Amino acid sequence: MDRLTNLIDGERRTPRSGDWIDVHEPATGKTYAQAPNSSAEDVNDAASAAMRAFPAWSKAHPDERSRLMLRLAELIDANLEPLAQAESRDTGKPISLARRVDIPRAAANFRFFATAILHGDSEFHRTDDRTLNYTLRQPRGVAGLIAPWNLPLYLFSWKLAPALATGNTCVGKPSEVTPLTAHLLADLVIEAGFPPGVLNIVHGAGATTGAAIVEHPDIPTISFTGGTSTGQAIARVAGPMFKRISLELGGKNPNVIFADADFDLAVKSAVRAAFTNQGQICLCGSRILVEQSIYDQFIDAFIARTKALCIGDPMDDSTEFGALVSADHRDKIEAAVNRARDEGADVRLGGNRLEAPNDRCRDGYFYEPTVLTNLPMSCATRQEEIFGPVVTISSFADETQAIADANGTPYGLASMIFTSDLDRAHRVAAQIQTGIVWINCWMVRDLRTPFGGMKQSGVGREGGQDALKFFTEPKNVCIQTHDE
Repeated sequence: MDRLTNLIDGERRTPRSGDWIDVHEPATGKTYAQAPNSSAEDVNDAASAAMRAFPAWSKAHPDERSRLMLRLAELIDANLEPLAQAESRDTGKPISLARRVDIPRAAANFRFFATAILHGDSEFHRTDDRTLNYTLRQPRGVAGLIAPWNLPLYLFSWKLAPALATGNTCVGKPSEVTPLTAHLLADLVIEAGFPPGVLNIVHGAGATTGAAIVEHPDIPTISFTGGTSTGQAIARVAGPMFKRISLELGGKNPNVIFADADFDLAVKSAVRAAFTNQGQICLCGSRILVEQSIYDQFIDAFIARTKALCIGDPMDDSTEFGALVSADHRDKIEAAVNRARDEGADVRLGGNRLEAPNDRCRDGYFYEPTVLTNLPMSCATRQEEIFGPVVTISSFADETQAIADANGTPYGLASMIFTSDLDRAHRVAAQIQTGIVWINCWMVRDLRTPFGGMKQSGVGREGGQDALKFFTEPKNVCIQTHDE
């Protein structure tokens, strides 16, 4: 059994406490590694190393920071296959998805921010003939970066890249459920030549390692992606300490399909938005709202296309739908579907654990893609995030009801609109309360755009200039000339 290690001050280190967490392969249910359950002492070691590295890294020319980050991107590309296999093994996602999206996107994140810092500018304000103001943007110090389990390297790099690019040093914590690619990334960081202490990775549970990062007095910036309840806990600690926080939290995303939509595109996109990564993406379209005149036709087509998904061993190249991330998460999904039954749901497809696709996976965490109908808007199933392969489909009479239902949850992360009426698309997009609206598509991402949600879906935005600003402190410099 492999034992993973932390990366602290450029060195591989075991946890001071000697405490370890078992890491399971979701497809098999077997323990294949142990990760450190880092203590506050380990976090303090990492924060101290990051503080020591900060002066030189923050003053390094952007060209040098860019060079190292581009080298890291090259190494990720060069190690695509082992990283993809590790990601699939760790998460239960199809290896084809890891190869096509997760690992390439991690490299793209480093490339984007490595080059973005080479094209910066500054605000300038001319007050009068004698007075001018300009804005400096300076790195804030040590950034605490806490990543989720569903897209481990993809979303870890999404935080690391802008923090490093802007001159901050980092203490990063991957999820203890899926730590393997972060462990492998540490080797690539060393190989790329990053100075010791610039990028530190500490593994461990949220209640121990994550809490120690949030509470540490020398980590003034916290970026977290995960559940809403954990985000609330972070805000309660970080708020009184006046830390800057970015919280990318849960979603209960509406997919609004009008009768005039391209029907085949809408069905194909809805299945993809519902069940990619077994529905374990915060952006998944878990609430499908369909105009009444095409409701029955849509359900039939949606179910037929879902049945055609290739469900199997995540390591099989042909698999489109793999295993859930853990036994606990499978139990949570199962309980949510049973609650929906109690609420009166019609289970039109799925609703049960899946038989193992092969002997290797006989103890894996598999659950059927599940389609629920006949649920009122007020029920818990349509209000609370499930974060799995479970969708509800309901009908709406007109545009007004569609907007009301789309906005009728505490969340506001993402939404989709399918229509051929461009005026309607703009009109509805302006009224839906989500941070992202996709029209006639899903998961089309431009790294320059702001990413984040409203309401209980989070605080702040990631991506592009928003990320560069989040990790820097603006300082106004006012200069006035005087007559001799």
